[in-house]
Amino acid sequence: MKKVFNIIIYIFAIVGFFLTAGYVAVRLGLTNTRGIIDNQRQDFLSGTATSTPEWASLPEWQTLKMAILKDKGLIDSASQTSGVPSRLIVAELATEQMRFFFDDRESYKKFFEPLKILGSQTQFSWGVMGIKEETALQIEKNLKDTTSPFYLGSKYENLLDFNTATSTGITDQRFIRMTDQHAHYYSYLYAGLYLKQIETQWKNAGFNISNRPDILSTLYNIGFKNSKPNANPQSGGAEIPIAGKTYSFGSFAGAFYNSNELLMEFPR
Repeated sequence: MKKVFNIIIYIFAIVGFFLTAGYVAVRLGLTNTRGIIDNQRQDFLSGTATSTPEWASLPEWQTLKMAILKDKGLIDSASQTSGVPSRLIVAELATEQMRFFFDDRESYKKFFEPLKILGSQTQFSWGVMGIKEETALQIEKNLKDTTSPFYLGSKYENLLDFNTATSTGITDQRFIRMTDQHAHYYSYLYAGLYLKQIETQWKNAGFNISNRPDILSTLYNIGFKNSKPNANPQSGGAEIPIAGKTYSFGSFAGAFYNSNELLMEFPR
C-alpha cells in the first residue's frame, strides 16, 4: 500500500509540475507565436474577390468546409446575438482551423479528415476558435464596464453571465463552455463579441474598420492589448504555414472573407 501511495503522490506531483509550467509559460508569453506584417498590396486593400484562391483546392480546405457547414446554425445564432456578420466569424474559424490542421497532422489524419469535424483546443488556447483564457476574461469584463472603450451597451451586458446557483465554479464553467467538443456556440459567441468590441473601440476613437476584415482579423489574433486605433492599420499577425506557403493570420482571414468560398451559406 505504501508503494501505491508513493506512486500516486509522484503522479500528482508530475501533473502539478506540467500545469504550473504551462501557466508560467502563458504568463511570460512563451507560447506566443511569431508574427508578421503584410505588404500592403493595392489589390488586397481594394478587397478584390478571388473566386479560386490557391488554398481552396487543398483537401484540408474541403474537409474544413464540410465541418463548418455542420455548425452553420450555431454560427448564425452567435452572429445574430453578437451583431457581427457570420462570415466574419467564419473567417476567424477558417484561419484557426487551417492552422490547427497543418500544425497537428497526426490528429488531422486520424480524426478531422475522416470525421469531417473541427479541432477543439484545450491547453493554451481554447475551443474551435482558439481563444485564450485571459481574452475570454477580458471579453466578459468589457460587457460590464460602462467606462471601457470596448463597452457595447446595456443589451449586451448579461450575454455571458454564469450560473451562480450551481456547485460548479465560474472558472470551470468557462472552461467547459469554451472547450465543449459537441457544442461550439459559446466559442462563436465569444469570438463575435470580441470582434464587436474591437470594432467599437476603433469607432469610438474615430476610425471605422467594419469594412476591413483583414484588420479585424489581425486584431482578433494579436489581442486586446495590441489594439491601438490609428489611421493607417496594417494586417498581419501570427504566421500560418499552409501547404508550403506562409500567410499571416490577417491575410488568410481577409482572403477567405473576400473569396467566393462558402459565399452562399455565409454572404458578405
